[in-house]
Amino acid sequence: MLTGARTLWLAGAFCLLSSAALAGPQMYEPMSESVRAALSAAVSDRPAPTLGSADPAYREWRDAMSQRLARWIDDARYREDLLDTVHYEATRAGLDPELVLGLIEVESAFRKYAVSSAGARGYMQIMPFWIEVIGRPTDNLFHMRTNLRYGCLILRHYLDIEKGDLFRALGRYNGSLGKAAYPNRVRSAWEGNWAKTLANDASESVALQR
Repeated sequence: MLTGARTLWLAGAFCLLSSAALAGPQMYEPMSESVRAALSAAVSDRPAPTLGSADPAYREWRDAMSQRLARWIDDARYREDLLDTVHYEATRAGLDPELVLGLIEVESAFRKYAVSSAGARGYMQIMPFWIEVIGRPTDNLFHMRTNLRYGCLILRHYLDIEKGDLFRALGRYNGSLGKAAYPNRVRSAWEGNWAKTLANDASESVALQR
């Protein structure tokens, strides 16, 4: 029989191993100058407009998401600003905003100044090499819009590389290509906390289990 101390040590080691299995920064991959130029142009586009007052359907979406986000962020105005920017940047990149919310939950738990052991920064845990790759070395990856724009464009870039395969794109995003733990964790957050129908609508649910 294991002693109490031995049991606690094994439990702690298992937790560390479980965390390590999910950890992994975005990896630098060589890309053509045309791809660099396209990413740089996309990052350089104008900031998000104010969205909240014009569209009742959008306001309904934001109110619903804000109630869910209150678990992580107390300030209602701050939640609205974050949701406005997530929605704009995700839509602009051709992504589901609710998927992006699930990814942010997993990556940083909505902490603006989160820094990983590998040096990834902000809400979407962007590796600093991206600002050099894209040619914008003065960009601040802790700035809300900058971080979300980079994160959404990076995920879009990986989706394009993987021809729309979300499982593999998320693996690239996390630096764990081919492993199921991270994509399935993002899917669980997306469908469990953010999808409007909480995964009952098959059109919004992507089977990631591999």
